[in-house]
Amino acid sequence: MPNIKSAIKRVNVNKKKNLGNKSVKSQINTAVKKFEEAVAQKDAESATKLYAEAVSVIDSAASKKVIHKNTASRKKSRLAVKLHSIK
Repeated sequence: MPNIKSAIKRVNVNKKKNLGNKSVKSQINTAVKKFEEAVAQKDAESATKLYAEAVSVIDSAASKKVIHKNTASRKKSRLAVKLHSIK
């Protein structure tokens, strides 16, 4: 454990940020999972709607710098390929 006051504060801030980032990443995984289930069922209408939601969550995470912008772009691209495969 750190002894210096500023180091103690950094530990506490990092814990809070870690929890927030974990929550955002979980939202990404949930949105992508729902989209992929719709794709697996070949439900184009539902998949289109869920694609938009997943992209929104991914963009939000990238703007908060939880994930890198290139990672966000790659994830969106892969989702788009899956969406077009069922249309």
